[in-house]
Amino acid sequence: MIQLNATDCNMKEKKDVTIYDIAQKLDLSSATVSRALKDHPAINKNTRKKIQQTAREMGYRANTFASNLRKQKTNTIGVMVHELNSNFITSVLAGIEQVTTEAGYDLLIAHSSESFAKEAANAMNFFHKRVDGLIASLSFDTEGLDHFKPFEEKNIPVVFFDRVEENSESTKVIIDNYKCGYQATEHLISQGCKNIVMVTANLKRNVYAQRHKGYADALKDNGITYKKEHVLIKDLSEQCGVEAALQILKMKPRPDGVFITNDFSAAVCMQTLKENGVRIPQDIAIVGFNNDAISKIVEPRLTTIHYPGIDMGEIAARNLINHLEGLSDIRHTQTIVVRSELIIRQSSLRKS
Repeated sequence: MIQLNATDCNMKEKKDVTIYDIAQKLDLSSATVSRALKDHPAINKNTRKKIQQTAREMGYRANTFASNLRKQKTNTIGVMVHELNSNFITSVLAGIEQVTTEAGYDLLIAHSSESFAKEAANAMNFFHKRVDGLIASLSFDTEGLDHFKPFEEKNIPVVFFDRVEENSESTKVIIDNYKCGYQATEHLISQGCKNIVMVTANLKRNVYAQRHKGYADALKDNGITYKKEHVLIKDLSEQCGVEAALQILKMKPRPDGVFITNDFSAAVCMQTLKENGVRIPQDIAIVGFNNDAISKIVEPRLTTIHYPGIDMGEIAARNLINHLEGLSDIRHTQTIVVRSELIIRQSSLRKS
């Protein structure tokens, strides 16, 4: 057996450059170098520029780990989402990132793939990584918030958004899902629909439960009988849109309105119905949810609920950062309701 050491392989690790090395090279004090690297205005502008240029040439990198250890702060925010393949989640993350970057915080992002077990593991991972705060949206099958108790015990702030535990005392950023479900259904009724199907997801989750309650109450208030078989519980995927359309085509009598709580699934459902000879909206009127980009490019354009993901992300992040910076206390704020609205387009307009 031949054994090679790091020197033989020319792989000897280069020693990290410190502020003392830079100070020695420039014949300055380490305190002056430290301040210049932080762009402190007390250091002459030309001196700052020279120090920063030398640091770059020498390959210096700041030891944030040591600094964070001294301050007992990591300047890191954890973000837990239920999926990443979602226009809504992408827009929420954009809103969060905009606020946290401005405030000087880094993001760690994890997704649960709609699994409570993975969500709980992600929470503990973030806890051990010592994030300063957490922003989270729950998976389909999450029940209870016990896996977030370690954060509470250490006074690490947690803000929940979109999918939340409504009866908890935690800080939540949501929309009025009940109102949205009611508005979408009432709009279909105003267009002459009397046989309305709802396609949604797991009713254990607050967002879908509240949209479903709004749907049911709108039917009741307009004298239309609620039918359990008209509520299709799906995963709101592409395949879900196809399956929902095929189920609708088999229903007798055929539905004249469909409320689908996801725009992509609604677009796929609409396309499948059209391929089977159904006219939209003359035969079946359709309403989606989220106001994703696809709602503006499908034919006919999709009536939907505008769900402002960027606003939700910004509001969640700003409340968390303000708490961390001592500007406010999230424990005094339980629920923040973000605006939403029904956007009417051609897919549901059966009346002029």
